Parts: sequence; structure tokens; C-alpha cells
Amino acid sequence: MASLDLLLDGFASALSVQNLLFAFLGVLLGTLVGVLPGIGPAMTVALLLPITFTVPPAAALIMFAGIYYGGMYGGSTTSILLNTPGESASIVTALEGNKMAKAGRGAQALATAALGSFVAGTIGTLLLSLVAVPVATWATSLTSADYFALTALAFCTVAAMLGNSPLRGVASLSVGLYLGLVGIDKLTGQSRFAMGIDELNRGIPVVIAAVGLFAVGESIYVASRLRHGPVHVIPVSRVWGLPKADLKRSWKPWLRGTLIGFPIGAVPAGGADVTTFLSYATEKKLAGKRGTEFGKGAIEGVAGPEAANNAAAAGVLVPLLTLGLPTSATAAVMLAAFTSYGIQPGPLLFDTKPELVWALIASLYLGNVLLLVLNLPLAGMWVKLLRVPRPYLYGGILLCASLGAFAASQSVAGLLVLVVIGALGFAMRRYGWPIAPAVLGLILGPVAEENLRKALQISQGDAGVLLTSTFSKVMFALALLAIFLPLILRRRTRSY
Repeated sequence: MASLDLLLDGFASALSVQNLLFAFLGVLLGTLVGVLPGIGPAMTVALLLPITFTVPPAAALIMFAGIYYGGMYGGSTTSILLNTPGESASIVTALEGNKMAKAGRGAQALATAALGSFVAGTIGTLLLSLVAVPVATWATSLTSADYFALTALAFCTVAAMLGNSPLRGVASLSVGLYLGLVGIDKLTGQSRFAMGIDELNRGIPVVIAAVGLFAVGESIYVASRLRHGPVHVIPVSRVWGLPKADLKRSWKPWLRGTLIGFPIGAVPAGGADVTTFLSYATEKKLAGKRGTEFGKGAIEGVAGPEAANNAAAAGVLVPLLTLGLPTSATAAVMLAAFTSYGIQPGPLLFDTKPELVWALIASLYLGNVLLLVLNLPLAGMWVKLLRVPRPYLYGGILLCASLGAFAASQSVAGLLVLVVIGALGFAMRRYGWPIAPAVLGLILGPVAEENLRKALQISQGDAGVLLTSTFSKVMFALALLAIFLPLILRRRTRSY
């Protein structure tokens, strides 16, 4: 009952004029960036991180959560009508959605994607409301050694599962860990890796690093690979709902996608990409006689993955809010937003900032309703945005990134750091190094170091303390499994 009372208080806060406007702005921007190919919610949240210096915490985080949810919604539009996923998690949607659009059923594909996203997002938010407090309460019993093991698991799973190879993921993580070590050591007062530059003694600003890696590096990379010539979009009429026959075929995949997406999104490195492929495979296996339609425009192949996609977005918020562990790129940037306000997500967040976290959760319910309104009747408007000249788009992104970096640092040094890290982000994308592990290492590296030092101080230097509890043993075992299992599976695949 206490959680229900807090949730009602959260709705009262989320329904204030200011927070409601930021929620609407977030879902609007999220849908926009989801529709535009190459611009995802992670880049957008990173680009807007400098607003944390002027906007209240609740309003900013509500907007960022709206961008996250909106990006999951909007990515289906380009997947269906352009066969170009706006978000990596929408790749599976393109398999069947674009075939439906070519067959003249684009409106039905967009409708099942929007309605499925609404159903899954609402159920996922409800599950988040139910499990967040118990998980946070359990997490208060974790020791420093346990928490270090948990961060080690997050590092290994993110590095192994994101990118083309585990080796590149580990390399990207190492870059982030190195950047996180730059500056004055809090315990010894010694300068580390500052290379004699006074500005670096304060450390690499997380805001500027996130903007550089995501916004600058990503936009230059995408702009360098843009195709020339006009964009051919399949026309679609106004979307209002689903015919009864399609609704009958869609509601079960919506529920199955939700049940797949939420728990996998909540585990380290689960994210939305894995859930969409699992949902698609599940629907194809359960299709029975309709299995022959897959690959030709099966509506179940759109309904299930889109539901899994949005349920995973809610699941990702569970470890972020209760443990302070991001399991996706967008969640990692949202963690940077928390730290910009001096707020550390984790077990104590629900005790120290209950009004903030429950307003955030309540805003997700409202955001799902707003997204349904934006995505059903206004589908034609979003399609027109695909014709925006790309040079203007990416030029604007670079301008906003530069202004944000200068505002965050109040010096030219911030712009220089942005340029260097942006070039690093471009090089990483160019050679297939995933960006998310680097951001995760930058943000969680100092946290892992602090917990490791605390554990070793308590044990007077005995490293065996890291393996004293059953929980830490399980975490380290899973971390090793996350590293070696992809390598074993890849070797077995090559042997056949």
C-alpha cells in the first residue's frame, strides 16, 4: 500500500503543468529521433544532457525517459515504410513490416506496432512499479564486494554482447575505464593520466564525454555514410486502429512479447535488441499453418517484436533505478544525467528521493498514452520528416553539441575535449567498436573502483573477500560465462 500511495503522489507530480510539458516534449522528440534513421534516443539524450544545469531533476529525467520510450515507438515507422530501422531494436520489425507495407497493409503494420507498444509499455511500467521497491530493498543487503562483482558482470556482459566481437567490446570498455580514471584520485590526491594539463585534473566531464561519443562521433559517422538521391517512402493513409481480424492475430503476440521483453531488458546487457529477435523467433515457431506467411508480411512478426521492444525499455529501468546499473546505451546516458545532479541511482534512491523516482515512473504511464495519440493519427506527418535534408540535420546536431559542451564547461577547453572525444567516437564506430561499453566504463568505472577499494580495506588487502559470498561467486561466474560463451558459440558455428 505504501508503494501505491507513493505512486499516486508521483502522478500528482507528473501531472503538474511543468512536468507534463516536459513529458510531452520528451515523447515528441523521442518519436522524432526514432523516425529519423541514424539518430537514436541515446544520441538525443546525450545531446540534451547540458540542460541538467538549468532544468529541475524531475523535469529533465521525465523528458529523458519520454525520449527513450518515444525512440522505441518511432523506430517502427521507418522500418515499415522505408525498410530502414531508425533504431537498432527495430531491425526485426522491418522483416515483416516492410513486406506488409509493400502489399498495401502499411496502415495495419503501423497500427499493430503502435498498439502493441502501448500495451507492452503500460504492462512493463506496471511491472516496474511492482518489482522496483522489493529489488531495491534486497539490494541494500549487498556488500562492497557484492557490488563490485555486480559491476564486473555488467562490464563483461555489455562488452561481450554489444558490437561485432567480444574483443572489440572489451577494447571499448577499456577506453571508457581509462577515461574514468583521468583526474585527481580521491583517496590519495595524486593526479592520474592528466598529462600535466590542469583541466584534466578535474576529470573528463561525463556530459561532454557522452555528447562527444554519441552525438558528435555518431553523427559524423552516419553523415559520412548517407546515401545520395531521393528517399523512397511507401505512402500510407491515416492510421486509426486495427481491423478485428488483425486484432485477433495481434493481441497474443503483444502479451508474449511483453513477457519476453521485460525480464530480458532487466538483466545486464539484455536490452531491446536481443528481445526482438527472441520474440520474432517465438512467433514464427508458434505460427503453425501461418508460418508460411513469415518473410512475406506476417502481422505477428511486427506485433511481437514491437511489444518486446517497448517492454524491454521498461525492464531496463529496473536495474538502473534500483542498482545504478545501465543495461543499454540510453540507460547509460540517463545514468550520466543522474550523476550530473549529484544523484546516485541505487538501493537508497527510493528512500532518499522517493518523490523523484515515483514521479518518473508515473510519467511513463502518461507517456504511453501520449505516444499512442502521436503515433496513430499522425503517422503521415512523421513520414514527411524523412525528407528533411540530412546535411541540415547533422549540422544542427554538431552545433547543439558544441553549444552544450561550452555551456557545461564554460571554457574553450570543454570544446577541445569534445572535439578529441568526438574524433575518438567516430574512429570507434568506423572500426566497429561499440560505443555503449565505453560510456558504461566511464560512468561505472569509478563506482567499481570505489567498491573494490572499500572491500580490500575492510579485508586488509585480502583479495579473497571478493569471493566470500555466494552472490559474488555467482556474479563472477556469470561474468566469465558472458565473455567465453560467445567465443565458444562462434567457434562451433565456424566448425559446421
